Amino acid sequence: MTTLKLYNYFLSEKVKEKSEQVIVYVAIISFLLHLLLIGLVNLNIIVIEDHSRLLSNPIAAIYTPFSFILIYEVYLLLYYLPKSTSIYIGKQYEIISLIVIRRIFKDLSHLEFSSNWFSIKNDILFTADLIAILIMFFLIFIFYKLVRKSAPIAVENANPELIKFIHLKKVVATCLVPIFLLLSFYSLGHWLYESFFSFDKIVTELKDINNIFFDDFFTILILIDVLLLLFSFLHSDKFNRVIRNSGFIISTILIKLSFNTDGILNIVLIVVAILFGVILLKTHNLYDTLKE
Repeated sequence: MTTLKLYNYFLSEKVKEKSEQVIVYVAIISFLLHLLLIGLVNLNIIVIEDHSRLLSNPIAAIYTPFSFILIYEVYLLLYYLPKSTSIYIGKQYEIISLIVIRRIFKDLSHLEFSSNWFSIKNDILFTADLIAILIMFFLIFIFYKLVRKSAPIAVENANPELIKFIHLKKVVATCLVPIFLLLSFYSLGHWLYESFFSFDKIVTELKDINNIFFDDFFTILILIDVLLLLFSFLHSDKFNRVIRNSGFIISTILIKLSFNTDGILNIVLIVVAILFGVILLKTHNLYDTLKE
């Protein structure tokens, strides 16, 4: 099977639509199963000693369907990789924003309501997450608005070097699909076991699925982005495009670094990464308006 056939098999518009439907059904079923499991544990029908907080409150069940939605967002990231570099980066911003939202839902299940709200560390971080997600949502809106203003080159009008580069990106995206599937299945299985069934201390120490899947996946993305940046010199050496693509890699690295941090530093790295991408794209668009 040729690369083009594999690309159409995994990353075509038809496959994307079917994948979206499947993920929606899986998310709904997982949400209901998680609620059922919480109910059985709380009624002592199923006894799990030292179970995680994900089994202590029905609100925590929202965490599970969001995990599957995030997996679909990663698929969309691969889908847009050959089509648009800017939208591909935008999908990274969407993924990290959904991770923060998922964390908010998780933290909702064990908030400590007190008149001394700002003296409790978890409540302070929860408040910071709420503020951060509003800022991130606004920045992503600005980013996509800037993407629309930058006119993409039609494939039929592209030069041979650009067509070859687009084909290369299709090959890369196709190769990333099995890597994505293997990582996601391993991460999901590992996370389910450690979150719900492990009796080890790692239950309380393990942060979430982010460190298992997204940390590794974003590392792969950074390496791929650098490779594509080098190949992009074959079809374009425009200064603003080189700076834009290089800057996007820096933005991705900042997102990757956020997975290894906690608290306010985690939030700051995420917001700075998205803000950096927005300013970079705005400056790139302004540079295109200059007359040669």
